[in-house]
Amino acid sequence: MEKIKERLQSLRAEADSAIARAEEAEAKNKKYEQLLLEKEQEIASLNHRVSVLDADLEKAESKVAELKAMNEDGEQSKTANEGLQRKIQLLEEELDTAEKNLKDAMEKLRQVDVKAEHFERQVTRLEQERDQWEKKYEEAQEKYRQSKAELDELVSTMEGL
Repeated sequence: MEKIKERLQSLRAEADSAIARAEEAEAKNKKYEQLLLEKEQEIASLNHRVSVLDADLEKAESKVAELKAMNEDGEQSKTANEGLQRKIQLLEEELDTAEKNLKDAMEKLRQVDVKAEHFERQVTRLEQERDQWEKKYEEAQEKYRQSKAELDELVSTMEGL
């Protein structure tokens, strides 16, 4: 019986030891379950954060693509603007040349007008001179006719003598 008591005590000690180990294992199990739950919550939080960051990344990439397109448009506009600036400069140079040519032409026209006025005065003077010469010519013609008539009369008088 003593063996049985010893055996029983040994079994009780073993059972107490097993219970203590079981309680310790349960405590560790609870601790690990709690840790697992925390890790799962952290994973869920990180997954949510990753999805938010993915959305932000997509927005940023779309913004970058939009800005690149705007930059290209800006470059095209800049190139077009430079082309238009060069065209404006050429047109301004052509305008300056045209204005200079117009000024030269106006100066020449003024000189031609002055010469035309001078020649018109000369023509008027020459016409007046011509009119005077025609008048003198007519007077001379009249004198010639009178002289011829007198001469003819004188000749006929002399023939009659």
